[in-house]
Amino acid sequence: MHSPLALVREPADAAPRSSESFEALEHVVGVNLSRLRAERQLSLDALARASGVSRAMLAQIESARSIPSIKVLCKIAAALKVSVAAFLRRHAVNGFEHLPAEQARRVVSSNGRFSSRALYPDAEPAGAEFHELRIAPLHTEPGTPRAPGTTINLVVSDGTLELSLHDRRQLLATGDAIVFDADQPHTLRNPGDKEARAYQVTVNAETPPRWEVPRDGAREAL
Repeated sequence: MHSPLALVREPADAAPRSSESFEALEHVVGVNLSRLRAERQLSLDALARASGVSRAMLAQIESARSIPSIKVLCKIAAALKVSVAAFLRRHAVNGFEHLPAEQARRVVSSNGRFSSRALYPDAEPAGAEFHELRIAPLHTEPGTPRAPGTTINLVVSDGTLELSLHDRRQLLATGDAIVFDADQPHTLRNPGDKEARAYQVTVNAETPPRWEVPRDGAREAL
């Protein structure tokens, strides 16, 4: 829920964002595999024995000369005792990512009476978003309708909030939670005399896959 007049306040020491596209998938997998193996002090031969994947294949993956199949990744993940997702991370390469409060990016309304802080890494698109909301007393913040299929789960951590959906209103006390479709007009109002805080999880609608049609009617082998 962001005001149309919201602005982004960047921390003074924040690094500039790169406009370049993400690195190739094979490079990401290779870097993560090399890191995970080094952390466990395993040689290529030792990991090959533990995973059942040949040393030559492991070396090709680490040097970004080969993209492994899901079956191969599962074998390697089991040997390293990590999830398959650990090989695909472009952030949290150590298995976690610390987000210091003083370095957080906030979206603040023009009048300063509403703010939203992202509680997740924003380096790449996410299927779900996690925000901390702060709303000043008697302030009403309009929500921006999202794509059909998007849902919001909101829980009030301090104070009272009133959620309006079309002509329906729901009062939420501290500790109350609500789930609603975010593709409809909605507003959040703080009817109290102190700042209200809430946590919001937005689950974005799935994007349909883009199917590539071979040119000239040619069909590729599946």
